[in-house]
Amino acid sequence: MAGQRLRFALPAVLAVVVLAAWQLGIHAFDVPRFLVATPLDIAHGLVDGFVHGTLLRDTAVTLEEIVLGFAVGASIGIILGILVAWSPLLDQTLTPYIIALNGFPKVAIAPLIVVLLGQGLTSKIVITALVSFFPLVVNVTSGLNSIRTDQLDLMRSLTASRWQLFTKVQLYMALPQVFAGLRIAIVLAPIGAIVGEFVGSHEGLGYAIQVAIVLVRPGDEFAIFVILTTISLSLFQVVKLIEAKVVFWHSVGGQVTSA
Repeated sequence: MAGQRLRFALPAVLAVVVLAAWQLGIHAFDVPRFLVATPLDIAHGLVDGFVHGTLLRDTAVTLEEIVLGFAVGASIGIILGILVAWSPLLDQTLTPYIIALNGFPKVAIAPLIVVLLGQGLTSKIVITALVSFFPLVVNVTSGLNSIRTDQLDLMRSLTASRWQLFTKVQLYMALPQVFAGLRIAIVLAPIGAIVGEFVGSHEGLGYAIQVAIVLVRPGDEFAIFVILTTISLSLFQVVKLIEAKVVFWHSVGGQVTSA
């Protein structure tokens, strides 16, 4: 119990120290307020934005884009990973294109996607999916290919079909790496949503950041950064909680979970 309290107390103490040093440092070194906001400016931006501004609506818009884009990207990544691991021919055929697609700078192709699909939700989902699908492809493929041959041979000796080998052994044993890919993808997903909103949008946190920059309001800008960080941390923890329930027999975050 004491160790668990210490685990939560240390980050909180560090946060207080960093915020205090930040506030005092800006005043001590006379840093221009139009360049860097103080923690008090950020707090004011959060309160004012949620109470009198559009931060609540913008947060809801961006969160919807992140969740839907992540769901689409993760689904595509899992399917592609299974196909690549299932067939050496598909591996040789699809892998170069998957790598090339991931290598494209999303900021460069985002305007084309917005032009083709419009400034609505669809274009943001596509951009977010493009950012988040690749970790799933890599981790699913790696997980399915890492199964020991003696496990598969044992199932074959019991006349298991290829489908049974996949569902009972390969997919089951690959779940820890699948969830590792999901944890990476959920952290990357907000980047895709913000990139899409930068390129073409009239709402969302990305659009709110642009407005804050134009109006030279660093307090509001940093407040949005805090919201995005909170969203990323929260979604990451949601994925970890689901992982602890689904893959209860595997070590998650250095601790062995139990049912």
